[in-house]
Amino acid sequence: MPLALLALAIGAFGIGTTEFVIMGLLPEVAADFRVSIPTAGFLVTGYALGVVLGAPLMTLLGTRVTRKRMLMLLMGLFIVGNVVSALAPVFGVMLAGRVIASLAHGAFFGIGSVVAADLVAPQKKAGAIAMMFTGLTVANVVGVPLGTYIGQSAGWRTTFVLVALLGVIGLIGVAKLVPEQPKHEGVRVRHELAAFRNVQVLLAMAMTVLGFGGVFAAITYITPMMTETAGYSASSVTWLLVLFGLGMVGGNLVGGRFADRHLMPMLYVSLGALALVLSLFTVTAHDKVAAAVTIVLIGALGFATVPPLQKRVLDQAAGAPTLASAVNIGAFNLGNALSAWLGGLVIAAGLGYTAPNWVGAILAGSALVLAVVSSLLERRTAGAEGRLVAGSSPAPVAAPARH
Repeated sequence: MPLALLALAIGAFGIGTTEFVIMGLLPEVAADFRVSIPTAGFLVTGYALGVVLGAPLMTLLGTRVTRKRMLMLLMGLFIVGNVVSALAPVFGVMLAGRVIASLAHGAFFGIGSVVAADLVAPQKKAGAIAMMFTGLTVANVVGVPLGTYIGQSAGWRTTFVLVALLGVIGLIGVAKLVPEQPKHEGVRVRHELAAFRNVQVLLAMAMTVLGFGGVFAAITYITPMMTETAGYSASSVTWLLVLFGLGMVGGNLVGGRFADRHLMPMLYVSLGALALVLSLFTVTAHDKVAAAVTIVLIGALGFATVPPLQKRVLDQAAGAPTLASAVNIGAFNLGNALSAWLGGLVIAAGLGYTAPNWVGAILAGSALVLAVVSSLLERRTAGAEGRLVAGSSPAPVAAPARH
């Protein structure tokens, strides 16, 4: 794998850390700004919405520059956002800093996926994408717990300063290691938008929303589920999330490896198994050991879908894949927001803290159905095109008569 993938992974590590570390620092931030925890929660919501909106916006703005230069600009925006957050005098400025940083998120992963895929041979594209996303998964194992510890010990502002420094390292890495790929002439906004007329692109994005949404339906409410149902102490949630992160790392690498060989079968297995494990979580959540094992499996199966889904979008939007790739990153965050909202509804309805697991299972199962539909449509289209080609082939030339 080229060293350029390391630079992309470092940037992904910083982005993943800043996205999730705020969840562990909400009490400190709320106390510092003298706001309630629900109000401080807008720092999570605002970031997610910024990713959804920023992914297409920043990608379209970047169509006039090379992908390397756009990646550098995005890392610069990420650095500015985290510095603003670290120095924020009031809560509103902190929220603005979070939104600024989030605008770089979707476009960085979207453009980065295209760049990573272009760096390797065609049969290794999903593996290259997985290597970049390894930075995001490792952030949940190392960056988020470490950032939470530093924030609780030395102040939350210190965490955001260190995250900004990670952005500086990522920016230098992109500048030094990512090759200057020529700008694709003739690719304009209309070409990028044309990809969304492809039903297979839209189906892949819907799979992203539902499939990864299934993961976050359960993980969003992991703290009350583990403390109230499984019987863990509040301090144990940190290492349970580390287990989840370890599962993410393993699942991401396995998903990338097998997606290069058997993309759709990989999606069938991972989405089907994810729906099953989420269903079982309603039972295993009542036992400490079984709950811990299930959390690892949810992380592994959830992230095993990421490389194949991202590659599916790139394959179906070939010719102008950048915008579609970035929007698919926004689809992951849209799924997170949707599933968290649905999970909150079933808890508020009095169905218990394990009820979001059923929501997640239904979402993952729905994604599996869409995967089957997508594959059937693809086969039907290929068969129709094959018959068309066969029907239009020239008639054989008759052999000359013998005298």
